[in-house]
Amino acid sequence: MKVLNGSELAGYIKERQSKTVRALRQAHKVFPKLAIVQTKDDPVINTYVRLKKSYGADILIDVDVHNVSLDDAPSLINELNQDTNVHGIIVQLPLSDINRTDEIINLVSPEKDVDALGRNATSEPATPMAILWLLNGYNIELNGKHILLIGRGKLVGGPLEKILKDSGYDVEVIGRETQDLSEHSLEADVIITATGSPAILTPEMIKQGAVVVDAGVASEDGKPVGDLHPSVYERDDLTITPKKGGVGPLTVCALFENVIRAAQASQADHD
Repeated sequence: MKVLNGSELAGYIKERQSKTVRALRQAHKVFPKLAIVQTKDDPVINTYVRLKKSYGADILIDVDVHNVSLDDAPSLINELNQDTNVHGIIVQLPLSDINRTDEIINLVSPEKDVDALGRNATSEPATPMAILWLLNGYNIELNGKHILLIGRGKLVGGPLEKILKDSGYDVEVIGRETQDLSEHSLEADVIITATGSPAILTPEMIKQGAVVVDAGVASEDGKPVGDLHPSVYERDDLTITPKKGGVGPLTVCALFENVIRAAQASQADHD
């Protein structure tokens, strides 16, 4: 088994980012800042927010977490949009009322939308960016491969489908509701799954020697779990993301890459 170790790659990226931030702070007096708007108190969400805070601290990016009610979120976002010291804004999903997701995320100004969830965001979406960094970092060739994308979500599947198709790759996209998943998965050279349905993929559903990227996140007993059945890891012919430390660490890197780019853009505006 070949492991696609995101944590290892993240270490290199983090080092580069912290040099860039130091230069911004010292040479240009730009102090990159990320604001996180959180409307729901949930153990898995809180873990992600803590991760972002500690990553920001490591590379000298200030991270402010704003815990507010959903009704107060619009005026807070408007305030953050106006604040020139804030370079990136994240609305931490899921919201306490998921029916208001589109309305709320589209309030973030496009150049500060570092999650790239709004309609006119200028940043690249973080998780798709992380997946491509991971495949690239391990020299996984996508040309001439049949890629199966499971999940059409707003965060991963939707934007990743667009990026891959725009690059001219052979991509098939199916939803988690597809009746016979294995009919599709057994044909795929590369499987990227992002459904948030625990254990949706089992060992006998994957072709010999395939590349498997698990970008799904769900919560079981307050712990994050992926889309792969644990027994998939017993196969030794696959190139695969580990149970922990695959796409996740690189998603955080990609997010902060967007904050840095937004801070650089704001500095260019002032020069």
